[in-house]
Amino acid sequence: MGENPAKNHYAQLNKGEENEMDIFGYKTQGCRKALCIAGYILSCGVLRLLFYWKPEWDVWVNCIRCSLEDADIVLLRTTDDFRIYSRKTVTWISVSAFIKSRSDYPATEEDSIFSKAIMKPSLQVKTIQVQKIRYVWNIYAKQFQKVGVLEDHYTCSAIHDKFGSGLSCNEQNVRRVICGPNTIDVPVIPIWKLLIKEVLNPFYVFQLFSVCLWFAEEYMEYATAIIVMSLLSIFLTVYDLRKQSIKLHRLVESHNNIMVTVCRNKEGFQELESRHLVPGDMLILKEGKTLLPCDAILVSGQCTVNESMLTGESIPVTKTHLPQADNFKPWKVYCAEDYRKHVLFCGTEVIQTKADDTGVVKAVVLRTGFNTAKGDLVRSILYPKPMNFKLYRDALRFLMCLIAFAAIGMIYTVCVFVLNGEETGEVVKKALDVITIAVPPALPAALTTGIIYTQQRLKKKGIFCISPQRINMCGQLNLFCFDKVMAVWWLCPHCFQDIHSFPADHSLPWGPVFKALAVCHSLIVWEGKIQGDPLDVKMFEATNWVIDDSSGHRIEGSTHATIVRPGIKATTAPVEGIAILHQFPFSSALQRMSVIAQEIGGDPQAFIKGAPEIVAMLCRAETVPSNFESKLLLYTAQGFRVIGLACKSLQAGKLPAALTREEVESDLTFLGLLIMENRLKRETKPVLEELSAARIRSVMVTGDNIQTAITVAKNAGMIAPTYRVILVEANKMPGSFPASITWKSLEENKTEGDESQTEPGIKMALGSGQYHFAMSGKSYQIVAQHFRHLLPKLLLNGTVFARMSPSHKSSLIEEFQKLDYFVGMCGDGANDCGALKVAHAGISLSEQEASVASPFTSRTPSIACVPELIREGRAALVTSFCMFKYMALYSTIQYLGVLLLYWQLNSFGNYQFLFQDLAITTVIGVTMSFTGAYPKLVPYRPPSQLISPPLLLSVVLNILFSLSMQIFGFVVVQQQPWYSKTDVHSACLPVNSHEKNSSSSLALHGVRDGAHEQTDNGFKSYENTTVWLLSTINCLIVALVFSKGKPFRQPIYTNYVFVLVLIGQLGICLFLMFADIDDLYSKMDLVCTPTTWRISMVVMLAVTLAVSFLVEEAVIENRALWLLLKKTFRYHSKSHYKRLQHMLEQDSTWPPLNETFFSDSVAVAVEGNMGGHSNPTFDSSEDSL
Repeated sequence: MGENPAKNHYAQLNKGEENEMDIFGYKTQGCRKALCIAGYILSCGVLRLLFYWKPEWDVWVNCIRCSLEDADIVLLRTTDDFRIYSRKTVTWISVSAFIKSRSDYPATEEDSIFSKAIMKPSLQVKTIQVQKIRYVWNIYAKQFQKVGVLEDHYTCSAIHDKFGSGLSCNEQNVRRVICGPNTIDVPVIPIWKLLIKEVLNPFYVFQLFSVCLWFAEEYMEYATAIIVMSLLSIFLTVYDLRKQSIKLHRLVESHNNIMVTVCRNKEGFQELESRHLVPGDMLILKEGKTLLPCDAILVSGQCTVNESMLTGESIPVTKTHLPQADNFKPWKVYCAEDYRKHVLFCGTEVIQTKADDTGVVKAVVLRTGFNTAKGDLVRSILYPKPMNFKLYRDALRFLMCLIAFAAIGMIYTVCVFVLNGEETGEVVKKALDVITIAVPPALPAALTTGIIYTQQRLKKKGIFCISPQRINMCGQLNLFCFDKVMAVWWLCPHCFQDIHSFPADHSLPWGPVFKALAVCHSLIVWEGKIQGDPLDVKMFEATNWVIDDSSGHRIEGSTHATIVRPGIKATTAPVEGIAILHQFPFSSALQRMSVIAQEIGGDPQAFIKGAPEIVAMLCRAETVPSNFESKLLLYTAQGFRVIGLACKSLQAGKLPAALTREEVESDLTFLGLLIMENRLKRETKPVLEELSAARIRSVMVTGDNIQTAITVAKNAGMIAPTYRVILVEANKMPGSFPASITWKSLEENKTEGDESQTEPGIKMALGSGQYHFAMSGKSYQIVAQHFRHLLPKLLLNGTVFARMSPSHKSSLIEEFQKLDYFVGMCGDGANDCGALKVAHAGISLSEQEASVASPFTSRTPSIACVPELIREGRAALVTSFCMFKYMALYSTIQYLGVLLLYWQLNSFGNYQFLFQDLAITTVIGVTMSFTGAYPKLVPYRPPSQLISPPLLLSVVLNILFSLSMQIFGFVVVQQQPWYSKTDVHSACLPVNSHEKNSSSSLALHGVRDGAHEQTDNGFKSYENTTVWLLSTINCLIVALVFSKGKPFRQPIYTNYVFVLVLIGQLGICLFLMFADIDDLYSKMDLVCTPTTWRISMVVMLAVTLAVSFLVEEAVIENRALWLLLKKTFRYHSKSHYKRLQHMLEQDSTWPPLNETFFSDSVAVAVEGNMGGHSNPTFDSSEDSL
């Protein structure tokens, strides 16, 4: 019974967001509910349990479809591949206590969700709560909308005007009732609740069914052992969940009871608990350290914040106030990607505040409770997103196969027992018994242990994981994106100003360039150390000046100013110091930062630093040297980090805070280029070489200049010396002109004379795919918008993506994923937050154990963690598959043994089952996953699917080997001269003693004489002993054969615990086979057989081991054989990128070198600089082409 999205019955919640869901409206119907209650009673609660597992069935049966407006129950469904359903009840909130009449409701609220949600005349609000977030019904838009958030439609000026003086008491009360408290409340879940939830897990319900069945069959000891094991497992899980719950509760409880100061409209300042805050409240930030209890937009003053909780980076971040721009764009759209520069995030710490001329630092509450940044982190822990749908789907199919297998066994059992005239009750019990044998109940627990062990191994290596389900995904990664985290920046002594350069042994003389280096940064003194961006720190340290951290410097026109003064080692300067009055922080969209500074006793000046080409564009043309382009190219081609510097004198009278960024960053005087040398970390090159050898693509995604990025990529080994780099440039002129895209080959030190000789070489290199594309963020955006059909082709060989903004990075990773790449991302957590979340495995290099930024966090700020993560991911994935195979074989071996014995109306005894399940399988399940990852990354990945030909063939062949051996033993034992169907002692007693035990086969099902009542419970037979010993040791054989080591895991002998367990278990099994101790045999339902037969069984097992091992090594693990089969049957990979690669290999026109395409797809040949767009930075290299 599916959902047909009908009018008003269906909508989408959080459209376009990460937690997007489908929502369906339903109304409860009394008669249906009554029928269901009757069904619950008649089915003894089974129907209710089924509805607990499948909430959609509950809603479909109990309710009728209706519009969302009339619904009292809503059904939610995730829009991912898992399509998980959840049921929510609609609740009503009354606001009548605060709105006695229409005049009580302020006019300012007309366009807000709060006025649109209140039903007239009842003055009630219809709400639902989903994953801790409250949604209210918007009467006009006819949809559920999130509350606890300031709406996005407000413009910058509207935020200042509407909320600048604070909310009135009445407005605040209405909002508080509708939004709920500003708390991230994670209550410690009571143990009884955790117990009930755990016990109602389908796995334990199946266990309960099995235990009841075993008690009915008088398998007392076995049933008791399973109860004890299950209880132990439940209590361990509950203890672990309780511990997590307490840990999470402690993480957030400090946030919920902070005293804050708010500004009330017409009532002045008011102190209140942070839980009473609502979106739109005016928060006053006082001096000193403050923990933020909500997300807020800074509207006056400036703050320095420690965002390590959010990004994992302990670098202080400067926040500036929201500009009072008078336009019609919503504030987020107006600020574009820089909106974060004005937002203070919940859970972060304000370490410094600077008030402007108003005297106070004010912020408008943007988000409260679970809507905040910290709330988002907590929700991601409480409701982890399910990953790896393929593995989940394959596991379900695998389980279905086992159930089908069990059904066949049930039919066989019923036929055998009915034909032999057994009682109906006995037949039913035996048939149901088959299900408990065929479906391994320990599978989920066994799979979880593997992931837990991997998580612990990663933790020892300094890699923390907040999303364990992503560990298996790491085993599939075949492309890794790196930010500039691989580089260490050093200040280079060459400083270029007009045509002057300064040698290394001399300090930079006093002048505008020196002043720019001293003040154009966002550094602060925190805990006695200069803190901030590492590049800024290096630059400032080169001046030998110091930051005066004594607070409260008052300069005319600014309440607080940061003062920088000459240090002890500094060269003499004609000033006492320079005050930094105002700062426009670095913007990734604008690619620059600027400050307003003033020499003590002097006039204010603006200093700008940023991308050289951007800074040069903002400068007056006459101040930019004529050799700017060639100098820039010279340094970037050597891989230096190049930063442009500029300055401007400002009018003395105007307040710095009143100046806009556009006013400050225009008509500048170009000062020069600051060159910083980029030295790769020692481990960078070996790591990238290791990834390359493992056929894992490395891609550079950085904010640097494209030429610098290309050189770094070459130095790091991402681009081999023999490969060519093709620059892809896309441009879009304003207006109705078509967009253009040009391909140009970049070559260093190439003269005109070489061209004819190298032309065939170029064609050959390009034909064999020996080229890399490089492009800027601007070009990437234009290609994504106007040349969508070319984007996959460009990504296939794209290695360098420069000047990429945070949103470009996220988009790029999603595009790679569309090509069926498994993408990893290694970044710094601050700018790469979005990309780290989008990637299959995002790893943030940070000192924090966990951050909102990424699923993985490496404590050591080195990319050496990347191969480590891939190794562990591959080992975890292979372990999961080994565990699947073993569990399938163990249950099938036991199942086949039982079905064989059913042929004689026999079965395994109580202790026989107990020994196989407890002493063999449980111990193996726990220890098999101890095997660590293989230290070397091989150039191929483990299989990604559970239902893959090698894996299926391995399982099927081993089932056949096991079946053959058991049938062989079962049949051959009956041919032995000492065999007797009625006398189980015939093999080890004199011939005349047969008469004592001439009871009929009825003894096998419970009719026994008094003499053997103590020793024979009906299971003893030669077939039972043979089949049980063969099947038990077969479980050990399978465990050994499936525990493969190389190439993804360490050899099996390195897992000492597992090897010792196998040796111990084998020793016990052989002891049982050869011991011949009456009491032991009686307890285990075994009978004595001649030594020759026991040796024959050992030989059978040895042959099975040899054949199984040989097949696994020579066929299943023979990669060359599978590749040959693929080639023979012309199997082509279904991966989009592989198909595209194959297609481009046949295309002689790709890449179209020195050509320009326009968005109307007309190709135009380019000669020199004719046609297409010319970038002055690359003119010198283009001329030689």
